Amino acid sequence: MKNLSIRQIKCLITLILAVFLCGAPAVAQTQKIAVKLDMTKVPMKTVMNEIEKQTKYLFLYTDEIDTKRIVSIKADSKPLNEVLPLLFKDTDITYEITVPNIVLSKRVAAARPSAISGVVKDSGGLGIIGATVLIKGTTVGTTTGIDGDFALTVPASVDNPELSVSFIGYETRVVPIGSRTTFDITLANSSIEVEQVVVTALGIKRAEKALSYNVQQVNSDAITANKDANFINSLNGKVAGVNINASSAGVGGASKVIMRGMKSISQTSNALYVIDGVPMFTKAQEGGTEFSSQGTTDPIADINPEDIESISVLTGAAAAALYGSDAANGAIVVTTKKGQAGQLSVTATAGVEIMTPFVLPEFQNRYGTGNLTTPINVASYSWGKRLNRANRYGYDPREDYFRTGVANSESVSLSTGTEKNQTYFSAAAINSNGIVPNNSYDRYNFTFRNTSSFLNDKMRLDVGASYILQEDCNMINQGTYNNPLTGAYLFPRGDDWADIEMYERYDPIDKISKQYWPMGDGSITMQNPYWANYRNLRENRKDRYMLNAALSYDILDWLNVSGRIRIDNSHNTYTEKMYASSNVQLTEQSANGLYGVTKTMDRQVYGDALLNINKTFGDDWSLQANIGASFSDMKNDALKIRGPIADGTSGEKQGLANVFNIQNLSNSTKTVRKQEGWREQTQSIFASAEVGYKGTYYLTLTGRNDWPSQLAGPHSNAKSFFYPSVGLSVVLSQLIPNMPENLSYIKLRGSFASVGVAFERYIANPLYSWNESGLSWNTQTQYPTYHLKPERTKSFEVGLTMRFLKHFNLDFTYYNSHTSNQTFDPQISGGTGFS
Repeated sequence: MKNLSIRQIKCLITLILAVFLCGAPAVAQTQKIAVKLDMTKVPMKTVMNEIEKQTKYLFLYTDEIDTKRIVSIKADSKPLNEVLPLLFKDTDITYEITVPNIVLSKRVAAARPSAISGVVKDSGGLGIIGATVLIKGTTVGTTTGIDGDFALTVPASVDNPELSVSFIGYETRVVPIGSRTTFDITLANSSIEVEQVVVTALGIKRAEKALSYNVQQVNSDAITANKDANFINSLNGKVAGVNINASSAGVGGASKVIMRGMKSISQTSNALYVIDGVPMFTKAQEGGTEFSSQGTTDPIADINPEDIESISVLTGAAAAALYGSDAANGAIVVTTKKGQAGQLSVTATAGVEIMTPFVLPEFQNRYGTGNLTTPINVASYSWGKRLNRANRYGYDPREDYFRTGVANSESVSLSTGTEKNQTYFSAAAINSNGIVPNNSYDRYNFTFRNTSSFLNDKMRLDVGASYILQEDCNMINQGTYNNPLTGAYLFPRGDDWADIEMYERYDPIDKISKQYWPMGDGSITMQNPYWANYRNLRENRKDRYMLNAALSYDILDWLNVSGRIRIDNSHNTYTEKMYASSNVQLTEQSANGLYGVTKTMDRQVYGDALLNINKTFGDDWSLQANIGASFSDMKNDALKIRGPIADGTSGEKQGLANVFNIQNLSNSTKTVRKQEGWREQTQSIFASAEVGYKGTYYLTLTGRNDWPSQLAGPHSNAKSFFYPSVGLSVVLSQLIPNMPENLSYIKLRGSFASVGVAFERYIANPLYSWNESGLSWNTQTQYPTYHLKPERTKSFEVGLTMRFLKHFNLDFTYYNSHTSNQTFDPQISGGTGFS
């Protein structure tokens, strides 16, 4: 045994005495000794000296213990055994209390495993499929398998590695790795009782308990579980107070969304669509009426449902007050997906939708062709002699004319990124054939989005781009003209449907195939349904691209400034091809057919800038405020040429039947050559403030002022209009001292809003029109009306929200809406010189 120094012998004797004489009661004694400290950024040695003065304990340590490191500690008369863990937190120092000493030593690092594995479960013990398991602070990670299992390699370069485990609907959990190689991790369900966050106006996230109006949120699963080419139709039946009516155009057609009933007689009552906080102001294309042939489409139908993260439905005027006049009828706020930090993730989906007619008119099948009440036997009527087994052909539109529609959808998306940069890309296709012959709809979507953070995460940049190619053929229009259903429904029951399925027959005189339809037009321009399908072609191609960018910067931890810009351009080419022998009312009286092409360009540029405040004052008060300005500039240009193919009746040289080009059109006044368009711009300033007290009482105020170009005419009574809203919510469950066990949450809310809507463009200005027949300008046709006021909708609502029995949610709303200052066009006498 080596010789020991006198100091080492003393320390050894002290340790032996401490262990054998006072070891057991040491912890009990430290619990009785109180220490009071309040030191900020001082050497650890200084704190140790102060503890020695207050407790009479002595620290024993060797030179390898770093006592010069800077620490901060605060303890208000806490026991010594609670103070020491605070002092040595996040250090490599361990301690042992032996009366009357505190012996310090350096923690021995455990051997780090290079490979780890484990399982992720829910609270019920079932494995969670697809949970993300990351080495915190890195991009190294994986996802759990079918049983919730995972395995990955720990990088040697990471100090004190930790596992970050997350999954949608569960609380994220962080687990230190240490020297462990296997893990059994249980994730807790996310709490939705009070702190649920929803996306509201301008894309601002707010606590649900603070909202004074009704907001209903729909996640992406509810949209993609039963996909529709127009995802708006997937919301049908999922949102209270919202009526969604699909048009007759078929797959990809527009849908009308009415929230809380019609509000305006002369203007639209359709809801506003908002994508990532930016309003999509482009209106739906006008559909065909009785005398038109064009189906109707809607820009919102172009969005790929697989790109949607969630949807917030703002049904009341107060909810949409910050969006301006276009949101007077409510708003549907769509939040799209972005890249996620972690490993590369690729998702592919495919679906098939089968369509058949659901409800058809009730047909009579007792009487055959003709009409016994008139002396002339009308071939297009079905009120002739009574049918029997011998002369009944059994025609049924459901079985004989309609076909089974099929819509195939495929989508693939890619998500990758780090904590500083995330990327998302998706591509999707929808190819469909409708239930009416020769009706098709094809759409291809390509989306890119990248989000980055800079300057210690104070600055964030979000850029995105989308391209949509859409082609459709014969989208069904309403009314009678060009509608194949007219002939299919009214086909006489005493005739053979197989006879007219060969819809065209060759004419040896004119040397072209002509329509076969012995029933005649029935005075309603009725044609062979198959001829309308295959020889009255209405084809459309749309190229649309959208570019957007958003930049935000955190000036302080409670003060943020942000700006956004979005460009949405759409180029549309619509063609009409009416073959020779089509009803001449459809071909402008030409026996050789009709051709038309319309090229339109829609452009929207939107930009806004916001100053955002989110600050708390002490433990009781909170303030969330937003001040901003925005502009929206919309432009529409159209170039149209449409007319009959010259047939020689007006003395001009006869054209070539069924040759569809502009050179072949008649030079008569029936050929339309038109260039038209419009432009609108709205400039706005707005502000909102939400004041909260003790997380229980919330007061919300908003105000917005719009300067729309429709009001800019010399005869407009008002150049702008202001509309406010006010709301109050109280979380009663935080006030009631003894809440019933089965009632977890209850909130009372109320709000009032006044929203203005500009009248239609040109009403306050003189208007002239182009005389297509005379090829000249008409005199002034619209008298400029004076002293017009913006349309005004005032609405208030009160509501109650409850959550009980863990799985039940009740949201009750009473609302009252009143719209005034509506503008009508009553028509005036031509004797005034105006129309």
